[in-house]
Amino acid sequence: MSSKDFDLVVIGGGPGGYIAAIRAAQLGMKTACVEKRKTLGGTCLNVGCIPSKALLDSSEHYDFTQKKLSKHGIDVTGVTLNVQKMIDRKNDVVRQLTTGIAGLFKKNKIESVPGLGSFVGIDGDWKIIEAKDASGTQTLRAKNVIIATGSEPAEVPTLKFDGKSILSSTEALDLTAVPEHLIVVGAGVIGLELGSVWSRLGSKVTVIEFSDVFLAAVDQQLAKEFQKIITKQGLDIKLAHQCLGAKTEGSKVRVEVENRATKEKMSILGDKVLVATGRRPNTDGLALDKIGLKTDEKGRIAIDDHFRTGVAGIYAVGDVVRGPMLAHKAEEEGIAAVEIIAGQAGHVNYHAIPWVIYTWPELAWVGYTEEEIKAKGIAYKSGTFPFLANGRAKAMDEQDGMVKVLADAKTDKVLGVHILSARASDLIAEAVATIEYGGSAEDIARSSHAHPTLSEALKEAALGVDGRRLSL
Repeated sequence: MSSKDFDLVVIGGGPGGYIAAIRAAQLGMKTACVEKRKTLGGTCLNVGCIPSKALLDSSEHYDFTQKKLSKHGIDVTGVTLNVQKMIDRKNDVVRQLTTGIAGLFKKNKIESVPGLGSFVGIDGDWKIIEAKDASGTQTLRAKNVIIATGSEPAEVPTLKFDGKSILSSTEALDLTAVPEHLIVVGAGVIGLELGSVWSRLGSKVTVIEFSDVFLAAVDQQLAKEFQKIITKQGLDIKLAHQCLGAKTEGSKVRVEVENRATKEKMSILGDKVLVATGRRPNTDGLALDKIGLKTDEKGRIAIDDHFRTGVAGIYAVGDVVRGPMLAHKAEEEGIAAVEIIAGQAGHVNYHAIPWVIYTWPELAWVGYTEEEIKAKGIAYKSGTFPFLANGRAKAMDEQDGMVKVLADAKTDKVLGVHILSARASDLIAEAVATIEYGGSAEDIARSSHAHPTLSEALKEAALGVDGRRLSL
């Protein structure tokens, strides 16, 4: 069987993979990208970040129309919900973006290879890869390989996915009718986002969370405020509860739950169960054993600080390696890995990787939480500012939330920024840039922020680090 030779083969066409392929082509490498889906973009564009944000925006519009529009002097009657049209719009957004990536591959002369990529072996400096799909098998030889196969929803042994009653995030994005009662297992990013979507559209939403702390990885001052807001919106969050199993009862599903503190058991009957307890690295089918690679206890591929695996010329990035499972983290790693292959100084500053929960209000943060700073024994100062005192937030009638800036007490270097507000996902970019360049709270405080804007709350919080807020 004939084979094609490449400088780089990327296995996986998600954010880490397709961005790596484009950067490699820019640097003059003959590049191919193997992707098992029919479309490029990976989980993020096909069944993750993008479709969920499309539904979040649509549900926000519906909720705003129902509950807030009249405050602006706009009285609307006869509002109806067309879930199928909402899903169709979401699918069209996905189609446009995945088609766009295909266009970028063509523009950059990247060979898109359909099929499941797997290793065959190593022949000298060449890594041999097969890509199999319904049409047959292609064989590729590469001097370098980047594994960027992403992740998939983690299944709970007592809550096996059936795609009908017990759903992963993938199926929860394609419901064509609003469940009367949605039970969400896991109060993490995915559970809260998709729970919010269906809550706004009319579902009763019960969230079962194993931990006794709400969003344990989040700065707890903001997490507690966020929990109050999202509970007021209608999500019933049961902390320190464990799901023991589920059984279908006709068109319904019954979940057995135990209070971890009191050991009291309860039975919850719902229409659908969304299992959102996390994701697992997607390495199935790669045949890593053929090249002498193994995964760790969490299914991840071990790498060094330059994204190199234990086999020369083979790199790994994104959800299949250590670190948070974030699309933008995968992108940065893909770029850095390619630049290292090209002999450049690729690098990722993990301290400056932002996190976002796209509920409403949104919760975004970068750097350390106050709890992490205390655990490290760093002397620090803190400044906060509520959106209740922000002019633009008042004008928008979006006054929930706050900004928190944490800075080193000696150097004033920004250690962390946490934002709970409308459009926090956009506001966090200024904080990311400040941390990336080693900036101080004073740098933010002395930078002019347009008035009136939500971003002024960040300036005020930075001023608050030295106790000199101007608007409160």
